[in-house]
Amino acid sequence: MRHSWSSTLSYVLVTAGATIGFGATWRFPYLVGQNGGGAYVLTFIVAMIVIGIPMILAENIIGRRAHKNAIDAFDPEYQKKTFSKAWKIIGYMGLIGCFGIIAYYMVLGGWVITYIINIISGNLDLGNPVSKEVTKEFYNANIENNPVMITFYTLIFVGLNFIVLIRGVSDGIEKAARFLMPLLFICLIGIVIRNLTLEGASEGINFYLNPDFSKITPKLFIEVLGQVFFALSLGFAVMITLSSYLHKQENLVKTAVATGILNTIIALLAGLMIFPSLFTFGLEPDSGPKLVFEVLPIVFSKMHFGAFVAVAFFILLLVAAFTTSVTLYEPLITTAQEKLGIARKKAVALVLFLTFIAGNIPCIMAYGPWKDITIFNKNIFDAFDVISGNIFFVLTAFGTAIFVGWVLKDDAKEELSNGFNGKKFINIWFYYVKFIVPLIIFIIFISGISKTFN
Repeated sequence: MRHSWSSTLSYVLVTAGATIGFGATWRFPYLVGQNGGGAYVLTFIVAMIVIGIPMILAENIIGRRAHKNAIDAFDPEYQKKTFSKAWKIIGYMGLIGCFGIIAYYMVLGGWVITYIINIISGNLDLGNPVSKEVTKEFYNANIENNPVMITFYTLIFVGLNFIVLIRGVSDGIEKAARFLMPLLFICLIGIVIRNLTLEGASEGINFYLNPDFSKITPKLFIEVLGQVFFALSLGFAVMITLSSYLHKQENLVKTAVATGILNTIIALLAGLMIFPSLFTFGLEPDSGPKLVFEVLPIVFSKMHFGAFVAVAFFILLLVAAFTTSVTLYEPLITTAQEKLGIARKKAVALVLFLTFIAGNIPCIMAYGPWKDITIFNKNIFDAFDVISGNIFFVLTAFGTAIFVGWVLKDDAKEELSNGFNGKKFINIWFYYVKFIVPLIIFIIFISGISKTFN
């Protein structure tokens, strides 16, 4: 018998955990710093409404209607409708993209554990002010040029996921989310309050929340739409899989809106725990992906009790990453269970082992022994990110919108009406997903391909 989430709150917490990972706490802040602060934030909020929530609904409809894995969710047998089985390619693309994210995502978890251990041990001493040269040297020595240590810490992170995942959907993922999500909020609020009390916090808040409208361009909007896909785990089978465990009478509109709002709130709070402190200590916000790993330790070293705050911050990152990683694995695990007919424990072991060997190890080696291997002029680590995010996620999302609007048709509206009585809203949403969303996604795809090959 297929499990179901025990309550609406449990499902919302799990989906919030799925969407509140490195996308909100690592990727969003550095993109804000690179793209004009408040202009990016405002555009992100608009993009969440324009593309995020409508696409959550589309994926939820497909998943709940089929009650199957990401591949069979596009099978006519389980959708109880006549259409070509070729549509299952959408599910395969989603799983490929999911693997691509797991490949480097787990390694980032290993990086975070590395920082936690080294700060606690004093190897990275943040009890006194440090320079950029110190943090850069630490990053180079312990992240880019120490594959043995990173492999060890990545394996620890994978092992933590294994412990939760073998317990299943209800006893594993759901219980973990119910415990970890409140913990994440508490840590986040605590660090935000600490940062807002810094002497120069107002300048950072102004940069972060006061938009310069001249910086809001079509190009920025397209790039922000791409971040929304990453932030909400759209296009890589996660939402389809999680919603396959939903009761038929669950209000999909309510859960989708709650997921979008929670993700936006966490992303906004993540910025508030970073930018006030950057401006207080005179550091530039546009450091890119290394913002968290090379710039923030400088900030922490200049604070009172900086080492403690730094450990709390990186633990927060780890918790956020963990709530996402267990759900990232789930599409592959559920598919292995149902397509191969194997027990849960075997499916978990198989998926985690194969993704570690074929994905995590190459990403670890990308900064060391395999640094000269490039794909589209990017190392293996970055190539997994770019190919998954700019190709597979977007193609899967495009196929999902077309599938809902042109294949499921009225059945999609009927599925959404279970637990929700807003007929006018359903009609507006349906035609929006059928005609407008595919056009938006196509533009995102062309932009992403252009960036990838250039």
